[in-house]
Amino acid sequence: MGEFKVHRVRFFNYVPPGIRCVAYNNQSNRLAVSRTDGTVEIYNLSANYFQEKFFPGHESRATEALCWAEGQRLFSAGLNGEILEYDLQALNVKYALDAFGGPIWSMTASPSGSQLLVGCEDGSVKLFQITPDNIHFERNFDRQKSRILSLSWHPSATHIAAGSIDYISVFDVKSGSTVRKMIVDRQYMGVSKRKCIVWGVAFLSDGTVISVDSAGKVQFWDSATGTLVKSHLISNADVQSIAVADQEDSFVVGTAEGTIFHFQLVSVTSNSSEKQWVRTKPFQHHTHDVRAVAHSPTALISGGTDTHLVIRPLMEKVEVKNYDAALRKITFPHRCLISCSKKKQLLLFQFAHHLELWRLGSTVATGKNGDTLPLSKNADHLLHLKTKGPENIICSCISPCGSWIAYSTVSRVFLYRLNYEHDNINLKRVSKMPAFLRSALQIMFSEDSKKLFVASNQGSLHIFQLLEGSFKHLHTFQPQSGTVEAMCLLAVSPDGNWLAASGTSAGVHVYNVKHLKLHCTVPAYNFPVTALAIAPITNNLVIAHSDQQVFEYSIPEKQYTEWSRNIQKQGFHHLWLQRDTPITHISFHPKRPMHILLHDAYMFCIIDKSLPLPNDKTLLYNPLPPTNESDVFRRRTAHAFKISKIYKPLLFMDLLDERTLVAVERPLDDIIAQLPPPIKKKKFGT
Repeated sequence: MGEFKVHRVRFFNYVPPGIRCVAYNNQSNRLAVSRTDGTVEIYNLSANYFQEKFFPGHESRATEALCWAEGQRLFSAGLNGEILEYDLQALNVKYALDAFGGPIWSMTASPSGSQLLVGCEDGSVKLFQITPDNIHFERNFDRQKSRILSLSWHPSATHIAAGSIDYISVFDVKSGSTVRKMIVDRQYMGVSKRKCIVWGVAFLSDGTVISVDSAGKVQFWDSATGTLVKSHLISNADVQSIAVADQEDSFVVGTAEGTIFHFQLVSVTSNSSEKQWVRTKPFQHHTHDVRAVAHSPTALISGGTDTHLVIRPLMEKVEVKNYDAALRKITFPHRCLISCSKKKQLLLFQFAHHLELWRLGSTVATGKNGDTLPLSKNADHLLHLKTKGPENIICSCISPCGSWIAYSTVSRVFLYRLNYEHDNINLKRVSKMPAFLRSALQIMFSEDSKKLFVASNQGSLHIFQLLEGSFKHLHTFQPQSGTVEAMCLLAVSPDGNWLAASGTSAGVHVYNVKHLKLHCTVPAYNFPVTALAIAPITNNLVIAHSDQQVFEYSIPEKQYTEWSRNIQKQGFHHLWLQRDTPITHISFHPKRPMHILLHDAYMFCIIDKSLPLPNDKTLLYNPLPPTNESDVFRRRTAHAFKISKIYKPLLFMDLLDERTLVAVERPLDDIIAQLPPPIKKKKFGT
């Protein structure tokens, strides 16, 4: 693997936003997640739970509801009173429509997916018709006395249940009138509370309405008679969310104590056809409120204030007992928030509404392998660049020379020129950016910092030449075959002659920057690309996919390399394929062309293409290096994959020079320390 001096960075003070809503789409096996800052993420559960798309947040967009509709269409609503539809190809908001009912607290699509129902602050329940290009208001239902906090359709779409404060209403969809009103008991642990908030409702096929409330209860109601059938007191705090399986044989609820409970419909006796709901399994995978839950055919999904997205497989539903049946906990975004200027040893950190520029510390001390060296000069916080307006930053980048910073929001691209004078920085914004450059999903500088490459959300790629304090537009590559799929990943060759771009579903396109034309398209693969990079000298394109496969493609020869063909023929080690976090960054050693450096959140790996590939009988992690030429056993077990798990969670790692690495970590304990305190639980004996 070689010896490196490592800058171990832990001052990236990043805290992921908490999860507010989740919505599972059974047809596409995708999960939509909205966060407290308005960001919406799309996870492809069939592609190793990869976060394949995201929509940046907005300060005025506090999302309270999220749902899928017919034709894989995604809608959200929030406290600003607007309903939003997302364009899943261009990765932007298609339109926003005011519901004229004040803040929206709940939303759900009809079983057919052709209608949308929203519950508002003023007590109104509004029905919208979904058309191919828009949604249209149809009518109001009977207005209630307080806000509508939860909604659920009957599977036949004839009735709906609405949860409010102190009561549940049942509406007839055809007439829009209230047919039942069920008063919720305010009693909690023998004490009458002022209000009982119905946080969630679920309408079953047999007419049963299940409610969860702020008194810590799960209750079953008969909608035909309006009577309470059964009640379960499961928590000393609020039960905040509920999700029911499509077969209606189980459901999951989440509490403010961080516990999720699984309920199942089981037979009363072994020979009886009579069934009842039984609380079967509690799970404690969260430290704070579980604000949202979802129920897929094979797993329970939950998220909340502690920022973790937890996917808990149901073992009785999983057909093959392999690594896919393991618990998944996703904390960090599957995209890079850090860029590096190697020449000046600078790091640019991206936050929601600002950028931070840091200069790495230095040391003159020496030591042996594994030693921690004292700093002779501490890291410097050089710049805090705050954005104007309510929009979140989508992407950012610093040039290799450290003299340019570029970032983009939904509506604008910003470019800054930096001048260094001793310990001071002069920042000058480049004005008059072109009108066609409204938004960028990815920004990258060339190795010589003379060109800027911008991927827009319309599928086009723009090339700019950077001058002293200004720029010049050189060319625009238009999307292929009339598609408007957004390009999310870029890679530029060190010599600046090649540009590779990847979208969310299409293959990787390679462009000749010198002759300004499309050079080739890498053969399509079933799983999305998570990272890509072009090697120096050889101009080989290395591509990592969400199923942990790594390909090497020769750009000059327009075909996969011999090494890539060999590894596909033999196959990767089974432990390599079982990793559950995607590779997010790939780089190369400037003096060792046979080495590929890559990392995910929990490991850093150097692949030495000159060594034999490991097979499933070989020890993948940390094989001992040979001590001398006569060490036959260790030499026989040495293989191409050199893996280190010292640094984790690892958000960024790259080579600064031949002997120096920089590793940016974000310990989970540091994140939890910045969250609001969880509900205090009394422990036995205290």
